[in-house]
Amino acid sequence: MATEIPGIYNYGSINIDHVYRVPHLVRPGETLSSTSLHQVLGGKGANQSLALARAGGRVVHWGRLHEGDRWALEPLTRAGVDTADIELIDGASGHALIQVDDDAENAIILYPGANHGFDDDRLEALVGSAAPGSWILLQNECNDAGKMLRLAAGKGLSIAFNPAPLSAEIVGLPLDLCQLLFLNRGEAAALVGEGESVDSDTLLEALATRLPDVEIVLTLGGQGACHQHRGERVMLAAHKVEAIDTTAAGDTFIGYFMAARQRGDDIEQALRLATTASALCVQKAGAEPSIPDADAVEKAVATLPALPVERSTL
Repeated sequence: MATEIPGIYNYGSINIDHVYRVPHLVRPGETLSSTSLHQVLGGKGANQSLALARAGGRVVHWGRLHEGDRWALEPLTRAGVDTADIELIDGASGHALIQVDDDAENAIILYPGANHGFDDDRLEALVGSAAPGSWILLQNECNDAGKMLRLAAGKGLSIAFNPAPLSAEIVGLPLDLCQLLFLNRGEAAALVGEGESVDSDTLLEALATRLPDVEIVLTLGGQGACHQHRGERVMLAAHKVEAIDTTAAGDTFIGYFMAARQRGDDIEQALRLATTASALCVQKAGAEPSIPDADAVEKAVATLPALPVERSTL
């Protein structure tokens, strides 16, 4: 009899993204005309659930959304995300105003809205519904991330945490309860009290000292990504592509990495799929429309130049 793969429950934000294309990011005191506007599903949580599902993973999304924005559920459902536990409410959905310039850089104003409306009873009920042996995936766009960490750990669930956007409160959370931590360079530097210009080896060593038993996945943009756990490192280079919009690249990476882990793929394969998916993502505009499906990623892995991998020990 085949063993059923563990489920992933994503305690994640759902935003309505208003994406403005601009020649440059607006400056203080400046009024700037945009060349286009798109309204699409976004939010780190929704993006990661979409990427997980499009990668072939099984994911249940825990979220909240304004009743009038139920159209945003359709892309999730179509991708295969279980949306039964998404609560529809009268209050405003979370939303983001996103500028994307001609160099593919972005600037984002985020309003949390419904994402910050979870109460203790709801969190306890959600965690209580999770099947034993499952993963909890979370970011920092919903309220009470610390409580969710403690509840999930108390039930013996595995925790994957992407603490973005990083806030002062994150530093004080019991991050040692996590099994897996996703960080970019800036988040890692802030977490260990270093400047963003510090080299990646220093960041990884500091993270190993602070969180010796936690798997770390450090994304380094054009330099690639690194997985580190108990003194073992796997570093994979990045594909060289022309970026149009980087909005959902990190979320795409996380979704593909988690789907690979859910299937039991090894670390190198998980990094390879996640890195390739991110490279495809940045070549299209928007969040939800830019997240590739598994067929596109598998084709790209087969046709793009093979990425070099380095293995090392601390």
